[in-house]
Amino acid sequence: MSETQETFIAHLIELRDRMLRAIVALVIVFVCLMPWAGDIYDVLAKPMMDTLPEGTHMIATGVVTPFFVPVKVTMMVAFVLALPVVLYQAWAFVAPGLYAHERKLAIPLVAGSTLLFLLGMAFCYFFVFGTVFRFIAEFAPKSIVPAPDIEQYLSFVMSMFIAFGLTFEVPVAVILLVKTGVVSIAKLKEARPYVIVGAFVIAAIITPPDVISQFMLAVPMCLLFELGIIIAGMISKPAPASDYVPPSTDEMDRELDRIEASERDAK
Repeated sequence: MSETQETFIAHLIELRDRMLRAIVALVIVFVCLMPWAGDIYDVLAKPMMDTLPEGTHMIATGVVTPFFVPVKVTMMVAFVLALPVVLYQAWAFVAPGLYAHERKLAIPLVAGSTLLFLLGMAFCYFFVFGTVFRFIAEFAPKSIVPAPDIEQYLSFVMSMFIAFGLTFEVPVAVILLVKTGVVSIAKLKEARPYVIVGAFVIAAIITPPDVISQFMLAVPMCLLFELGIIIAGMISKPAPASDYVPPSTDEMDRELDRIEASERDAK
């Protein structure tokens, strides 16, 4: 077996070990949280329950839905709690193949992107859900009693979490675009009007059909775009101007004549 094949197999074995460690950490956290799966779902459903009429509850239309939906929520929470271990295993696998300057950039980007995604989820849970659900409850006709299905509620919550989590990744995307030379800061500033329009279009597609939730997604996206430009400008300062002045043609000719004269004298 050639050395290249041996190295490739060694990398595969290491990748398998790293993935197994991450999965074991996730399973351990999940098993520890399972006794409180119902309480965890109740916490997730609190923004909706606070806007329902008194005495109204959410419903489950499937036979096994009351079991599987809390399990899915618990798995999601377990993944968030085990995320440091998962990220460490991923970093330990790719770090040996990176240069020193790439490591210095990768660590803040990985930590920052993870923190920003979690901040996006928190912003959605604590601010967006209450506003959106309250708006829907006030807009609904008085002749109906809302009783959301827990599975549909989980699907809606997950899509909103992903949307706001990815929205909060805008600064990281801007920094990567600038650091890799794909686009300059000047070009990003010129594209600002298009970014604003695009943010509102994306918000209109992703969020529920109400103006409030659209603004609550589009406005942070625009602000985070500006934050990304500021940070990219701070970490991408132009190199100081050099004092070197290239010699003129006459100076080069005189230097060549001097070298030739020196060689003749040496002979």
